[in-house]
Amino acid sequence: MEVPWRLTDCRSHASMGETMSEAAVSDAAVNLTTQQALEARPLAPRFYCTDYAAMEHIDVEPVRAEWDLMMRDFEMDKNRGHFKQNYEYDPNILESDPELKAEFLDLLVSSITAEYSGCVLYQEIEKNVSNPDVAKLMRYMARDESRHAGFINKALNKLGVAVDLGVLKREKEYTYFKPKFIYYATYLSEKIGYARYITIYRHLERHPEKRFHPIFKWFLEWCNDEFAHGEAFALIMRSDPKLLSGVNKLWIRFFLLAVYSTMYVRDHSRPKLYEAFGMDVTEFDYTVFDITTEISRQVFPLTLNTDDPRFRAGLETMRRLQVARDALEGQRGPLIMLKRLGYMVGSGLTFARLFLLPTQPNAMPAQVRMQPAW
Repeated sequence: MEVPWRLTDCRSHASMGETMSEAAVSDAAVNLTTQQALEARPLAPRFYCTDYAAMEHIDVEPVRAEWDLMMRDFEMDKNRGHFKQNYEYDPNILESDPELKAEFLDLLVSSITAEYSGCVLYQEIEKNVSNPDVAKLMRYMARDESRHAGFINKALNKLGVAVDLGVLKREKEYTYFKPKFIYYATYLSEKIGYARYITIYRHLERHPEKRFHPIFKWFLEWCNDEFAHGEAFALIMRSDPKLLSGVNKLWIRFFLLAVYSTMYVRDHSRPKLYEAFGMDVTEFDYTVFDITTEISRQVFPLTLNTDDPRFRAGLETMRRLQVARDALEGQRGPLIMLKRLGYMVGSGLTFARLFLLPTQPNAMPAQVRMQPAW
């Protein structure tokens, strides 16, 4: 199997001059929050670039009928005005619980980094390809992700901080992915993003007293954008059967496991956030896994058995190892280095054991597209 990524300098592609939102925020607050978004932490969202020339060869003719229907939906732009709406919020509401505030800010900074990563990637693909189907799709998806990132920055602004998106684009380390790895990773990112947002939104519908910030009211339309973006990558993959067969089944298994395990470990690092929601974080994660698994049947020839006790024990082991590794943050010395290495090796071996667990075969349906019905 080839290596799926390499670090590279794609900053020459970074020409989009987005800036932070216009509200008055101190330079120190902007610099600190932007630095947080720039950090190359193990669980932090990445920025990507790819082989743009290879994407010229995408041929959607095998799925043309569904593709054209999808593109008409993008052209309608149903959420055009949704993210222009404003809201009032008293930032002092979170001051009584600094742990919750810190975890909520961490969520927002992680989210804006992920959304803006998609915006940059999609715009760079559009700029570097002449394939009209691909270029038009990327333009629509970059539009959506730009709205999401801008909206999150407004929310950060109301909390007295912001991310300088221009600096983020220029200075963030980029990871090179081959196009097929972009498809697998981005499809899963968009679909699991939908599953996360809709699960939180439905829970807070039932328990509005737990909605400690108004941004959660925007999650329904927001997650439908994520769902639509995932549909686009589903059609791209279904248009080329080679992407879903042979050795690529192993890559699909790898990306499913990487996305699920990363989410599990990261969510458990924010206990106060889910306590504020009135949600059990483990139950939340497995609900999200169930939704994502059900959706992914539209395109993947296999699914992970997330109910397998060995799978659940493995994720818990990875969580504990990450907690132990985080506890060494800021410490120095040979013994600390050995401990850190041991935890990294342990995480790698646990991931390998999870990778080798049996998967469940899936017969992909003739019709690819789905509707966000959760």
